Amino acid sequence: MSSRSLTIASTGMAAQQQRVDIIANNIANANTPGFRKAMALFQDLTYQVQRAVGAPTSDNTLDLSGRVQGLGVKLASVIRSHEPGMITKTDRPLDIVIEGRGFFQIEQPDGIVTYTRAGTLEVNPDGVLTTPEGYPLSPHITIPEGALEITVNGDGQIFAKLPGQTAMQNLGQIELATFPNAGGLKPIGQNLYAETSASGSPVTAYPGANGMGTVLQGFVESSNVNIIQELTELIAAQRIYEFNSKVVETSDKMMELIPKM
Repeated sequence: MSSRSLTIASTGMAAQQQRVDIIANNIANANTPGFRKAMALFQDLTYQVQRAVGAPTSDNTLDLSGRVQGLGVKLASVIRSHEPGMITKTDRPLDIVIEGRGFFQIEQPDGIVTYTRAGTLEVNPDGVLTTPEGYPLSPHITIPEGALEITVNGDGQIFAKLPGQTAMQNLGQIELATFPNAGGLKPIGQNLYAETSASGSPVTAYPGANGMGTVLQGFVESSNVNIIQELTELIAAQRIYEFNSKVVETSDKMMELIPKM
């Protein structure tokens, strides 16, 4: 004879372990620029119908509640919160933050465009603006060698003062992207997201246009992880895990009391 509660409680323990894994990744990335915290969503498992609701109990009566046994819980999905993080002043000319909607577009070596909220940029040996890993901003913007001053306005236009010139030269304009469902983007590491069928196709525009956010030079966007909230979630997950473990222990002891046939 077996106890269904052992299996049910084990699914609860597994679910909370997965929740702790997600919380751990959030906490680990609490200082990662542009990081978006993840949250676990759970669903109850299939139900075993012992007697259906509405089944006849006599010629003139029906069972109004039935007997339906739940079989546990499972992790349904992991969603990401795209609420903005805090904006931190750095005064570094190539730190650029998006105030509002939008993602920076980053070109991969295979030509595929990925997306990020982390606007910490560098200049590669060819003068092209890139991420710290060397992936260029898309469309490409090149900083001339010897540029004395770099300025980025709210519309994403990048200007530089060159040796021997008094006027600022326009080097190009940052283009941002939004998605019908940003929660459907696939995180691929290095602060980057990839388009999926769930996210929909990107809609691109310059900062400040068509509902797109503006950009601000000399600032970075912090992770949107709230450490206090994550610790609270961690304690709750631990408690629920312990309760499920207690169910396993209790069910096991009850099984020992059943006379052997």
